[in-house]
Amino acid sequence: MQQEAGRAGALLTIDLKALRANYRYLQNRLGIAQCGAAVKADAYGLGAIPVSKALVAEGCRHLFVAQLEEAISLRAHIPRDTNIYVMHGSPVGYEAEFIEYGCTPVLNSLDQITAWRKLAQERNQALPAIIQIDTGMARMGLSQAEVMAWLRDFSITDGIDLTYVMSHLACAEDQLDPMNAMQLQAFQNLLKTLRQRYVGLQASFSNSSGIFLGPDYHFDLARPGAALYGVAPVAGQESPMKSVVQLQGRIIQTREIPMGASVGYSKTWRATQPSRIATVSVGYADGWLRSLSNCGVAHIAGNEVPMVGNVSMDTITLNVSHVDPHLLYPGALVDLICPDNTVDQVAKQAGTIGYEILTSLGPRYQRHYIDA
Repeated sequence: MQQEAGRAGALLTIDLKALRANYRYLQNRLGIAQCGAAVKADAYGLGAIPVSKALVAEGCRHLFVAQLEEAISLRAHIPRDTNIYVMHGSPVGYEAEFIEYGCTPVLNSLDQITAWRKLAQERNQALPAIIQIDTGMARMGLSQAEVMAWLRDFSITDGIDLTYVMSHLACAEDQLDPMNAMQLQAFQNLLKTLRQRYVGLQASFSNSSGIFLGPDYHFDLARPGAALYGVAPVAGQESPMKSVVQLQGRIIQTREIPMGASVGYSKTWRATQPSRIATVSVGYADGWLRSLSNCGVAHIAGNEVPMVGNVSMDTITLNVSHVDPHLLYPGALVDLICPDNTVDQVAKQAGTIGYEILTSLGPRYQRHYIDA
């Protein structure tokens, strides 16, 4: 590990202890509702297998991925008593693989429901599924017209073991957005009707931010993702979540440049005085977004230093004129994501959201998992 870490241009450290603490915090906020976890997109770029193992060890029994292939890759590493839900449902013609690999589809359309019911009838067994309802996001789930068709003919779910009905909040990070209450009311109204037909039907509604909207939004199962990984769940408020990620790049070399010299492609930055520039082995090929050009920051031994010039494919350049030169040797580590420059702060510098920063982290980083 040490030899490989020494060769790597950058190190990505994932703190599984902090991850597990975040899970416990969210579960405590939920009270009697269960806390699941969204581990789609390779657990937001942090590694679905080690992250899922840590969450299962902490008591999580409901994991959500986006695609069937993600579920198949994960299943071999996760106990069978842990549910893996595929939020995109089944690719056409691949319904039987859900049974083979012990995972559960989230059915988003009448077509998906029909295909799942057909398989249940062919197998002569009740097959578990979640049905998703669109309550206003207009992305996935049964439309209003499809819901009405379902309510007119409940037989469309014959043979389906309906474990949950779910929906997804569009604006939960903004607690004052009226759409939250509108979606909640729509979901509650539908759930009341469905429970007259499906006695004891359970519900899932909240994502990370939804958990912080209060108990009315919790229902039976929440599906946090970003908050588990240290992203702030409520816009404009101090985050209660522990930092999970540390990203460090290595200095390749430094150089002295005179006043007036430009740095990087397209000459977007010029020195207003003689300056010292450090080149670091991270670039947009590693997911360090080009929008961080001339506005991102890094930290070296507690010193904040600005990124200058455009982010290149494999490198960034830092103005380290005020840093002790003894700290700037080749191979020295520079903090890019750290407690002094969190995922959310990097996202703000880049003009994006913490989700994109995490999921963009590339495969060249040497990943190191700690769990003290």
